[in-house]
Amino acid sequence: MTDEHARPWTSWPPGTRVVVRRRLEDHEVPASGEPLTDVIGIVLGADERELVLRRDAGRAGHLPHAGHGARDTRGEVVVVPVDRIVGGKIVPPRPVRRPAGGRTADDR
Repeated sequence: MTDEHARPWTSWPPGTRVVVRRRLEDHEVPASGEPLTDVIGIVLGADERELVLRRDAGRAGHLPHAGHGARDTRGEVVVVPVDRIVGGKIVPPRPVRRPAGGRTADDR
């Protein structure tokens, strides 16, 4: 298996939207005891030590699942050490939100 397949984040270009599953540090593990968490974000850069993402998940005012805090973290820069990454993949862009009623000004 090539390094690109074993560690796909090494080939993700900046601007790509991805999801990365990482092992939490002991002090980060929530009360639930879950040792892993996911980060959805836009790749800002990567090297042999870390993957840098800008969070791109959820919607304003949406509460994350239990144990992950109640603040909106979109746009926050997250540095993920590559030795903590257990998996990841490219995901499609976030869908465009349509206004209530399902119509846009162009539809009228």
